Amino acid sequence: MTTTVSLAGSTGSIGTQSLEVIAAEPDRFEVVALGASGRNLDQLVAQAEAVRPRVVAVADEAAAAEVADRLPQVEVRAGTAGLASLGAEADVCVNGVVGFAGLEVTLATLLAGKRLALANKESLIAGGPVVQRARRTPGAELVPVDSEHGAIHQCLRSRDESGPARVHRLVLTASGGPFRGRSKDDLASVGIDDALAHPTWSMGPKITIDSSTLMNKGLEVIEAHELFGAPAGDAGVGIGYDQIEVVVHPQSIVHSMVSYTDGSTIAQLSNPTMKLPIGYALAWPDRLGTAFGAIDWTELARLDFEAPDLDAFPCLALAYQAGRAGGLAPAWLNAANEEAVAAFLDGAIRWVDIAAICAAVLDRRDDAVATTFDDVVEADRRARAAARSVMADQHVTRTPTA
Repeated sequence: MTTTVSLAGSTGSIGTQSLEVIAAEPDRFEVVALGASGRNLDQLVAQAEAVRPRVVAVADEAAAAEVADRLPQVEVRAGTAGLASLGAEADVCVNGVVGFAGLEVTLATLLAGKRLALANKESLIAGGPVVQRARRTPGAELVPVDSEHGAIHQCLRSRDESGPARVHRLVLTASGGPFRGRSKDDLASVGIDDALAHPTWSMGPKITIDSSTLMNKGLEVIEAHELFGAPAGDAGVGIGYDQIEVVVHPQSIVHSMVSYTDGSTIAQLSNPTMKLPIGYALAWPDRLGTAFGAIDWTELARLDFEAPDLDAFPCLALAYQAGRAGGLAPAWLNAANEEAVAAFLDGAIRWVDIAAICAAVLDRRDDAVATTFDDVVEADRRARAAARSVMADQHVTRTPTA
């Protein structure tokens, strides 16, 4: 039976790799909808001409008109609501939208009772309280596309016999990024090109900068808690933040691990490629017949692990702080980080300023509670305003993001 697929963020790294995975098993998957921001119209049109979806959505309303002219045979939807509507169009929606903008796609997919292949960690982190309610929609499934959370999802299959109470610890691995082993003093003068030179993964610029600061790993800790930390009766394993650990693993072969109460640890290993977790989410609960990231065990020389340096990389500790605070604190952290990373990529701040700005914004957060999507949007707006205020105090200016 063919699985229908919609791709939100189809022109980005996750979207393009998803199309490659689907092309490897064309009789198994059918792309029925594509969506993108509108910044790369030529690529979006080329994708649509190649896979012939029923629907194409463009977040930029002005760009949507051009797409409609170029694709007269396709229904074209405009705006963020049009992009979010893709969640209801297929059996599974891959959410590869970058940043907070992915929240609407996440909610729309789950509320439609569909399977969400989630590569947009920010929406789950910022909108955790409202996303958790949406996950309870009959038929809704959430399968993570992050390599780390996809690995944990696979490792937790081993709990089926013993039950969730026997899970002792979740262990997320981090490559360490381009600055592994550098001291706090060494990092004071690193530049944009240095931070974008990731040693093992090819990702977009925002995520690559997050990897260099270890904020990406910190956000993944919060995401792991949202995905797997809920009480056992709510599809989680009852894991708290003290039971979520990060270890640096420079080879990026072990993608994450689950330890059990009897001392056993189960790990998921593969060569670094996002195609494996994408395929896992698309095929769930089955697996692909095509191998991505297979290991040649005769060539794998060593696997190294070490503790992260929280002095040199304070963003990781900030994420634990925000996660333990709960509520909208992760939303404030996520928004502050997006603003700070954009400013760094603009050349307006130093790499070391990213953590300082995030810490200052967390100190300014209020105690508002999120019960609706609008509450999350408002928290995101206030946090971004706070981040811009902090940067203004440091004589930094940049164009506000939406």
